[in-house]
Amino acid sequence: MQAPVSYKLLKQQLWLSAHRCVFWEEEKALIVSDLHFGKTGHFRKSGIAVPQAVYKEDLQRLVHLLQYFQPRQLIVVGDLFHSHQNKELELFQRWRHDFPDLPVHLIKGNHDILHDNWYRQCNIHVADNELQIGGFRFRHDMDAAAPDTEAYFFSGHIHPGIRIKGAAKQSLSFPCFYFARQFCVLPAFSRFTGIALVRPESEENVFAIVNDHIVQLQ
Repeated sequence: MQAPVSYKLLKQQLWLSAHRCVFWEEEKALIVSDLHFGKTGHFRKSGIAVPQAVYKEDLQRLVHLLQYFQPRQLIVVGDLFHSHQNKELELFQRWRHDFPDLPVHLIKGNHDILHDNWYRQCNIHVADNELQIGGFRFRHDMDAAAPDTEAYFFSGHIHPGIRIKGAAKQSLSFPCFYFARQFCVLPAFSRFTGIALVRPESEENVFAIVNDHIVQLQ
């Protein structure tokens, strides 16, 4: 895979991966958002023929990232799961048993509606609204927060994307990391998601994910 891209933020070393995650070096934390595990099974249950390989690929990609970065903790900024329990979540339970000593922190997103007992059985530490570690705060939806000057937020929810213009008035849209002055919006980890285009201001930083490579736009 492409080597992670270095990004300094508030004197902290972050590494941006084209596989849609951030590694926070000082805390040895892998940060992801919007995995939507179980979504393909939810669609199949509704009669829409989405192959299970889509979900298995996302789960295997997460395993690869854990092996690559060797984090001490996994921070999920919401929407770890997509909906009610289905057979695909049994695969997640087996995955969890393969990493029993890895602390997993979940900041609940709007799709995280499983029963509390299910999270406990999977040894997932759940924060209902927000988690703070050092100078970073993690919240699924920034619309529900009031940023202050004392902390920097990481969020997800909107599945940010950026449009890149080419020749002859052509353009393509790609998922991205969006770093604003007081918050970062992470790309959706799941590839089975849409994107919402962001319009960054001049002092903000955007890293597009293009064909499994990171391209800094500003």
